[in-house]
Amino acid sequence: MSCPRYTAFVCCCAMFACAASGTAQSLADVARKEEARRKNLPEPAKVYTNKDLKPVPTSLPASTPDAKTDEKAASEKDDPAKAADKTDKTDKAAAAAPATREPAKDQAYWVGRLKAVQDQVARDETYAAAMQSRINALTTDFINRDDPAQKRTLEQDRLKAIAEMDRLKQAIVNDKKALDSLLEEARRAGVPPGWLR
Repeated sequence: MSCPRYTAFVCCCAMFACAASGTAQSLADVARKEEARRKNLPEPAKVYTNKDLKPVPTSLPASTPDAKTDEKAASEKDDPAKAADKTDKTDKAAAAAPATREPAKDQAYWVGRLKAVQDQVARDETYAAAMQSRINALTTDFINRDDPAQKRTLEQDRLKAIAEMDRLKQAIVNDKKALDSLLEEARRAGVPPGWLR
């Protein structure tokens, strides 16, 4: 019984020896081929370093818009008629601007302003409710942890959430004041009560 095992062992060793010698020869061939390939490579291209680069100028060129504005101002100082003409045009444009910029205070104007303020109040209240849920979850997590490092991190997050909650409460108060002042402004402007319902 030991003879077949011995024969199998010898055969296996012979196969490994043949495979190893074949691999060693092929590795030697690969090494020779790589050495020949490297000898045939051309010289490397120039390598650029920071010393080869020119520094970027930090000053602005003379043709910037500010320089052009300064040149125009200087030319207007030389010619008072141009300066007076420019002042008259500016005054006329300023006088006409308020009339065109102010929108008509119709129902759409008041409804739009009211909706914007109400949306802000609703958004802040929703965010405050979500922040309260986060504070509750962080508090529960803090109580149930045993690891001091995790507790410290949770406490920091909880304190940040509490600070954000305080900010949100103040924002809600400010939003409600803005809503009240808008309703008062509309009342003083004679807006019909049905527009703001």
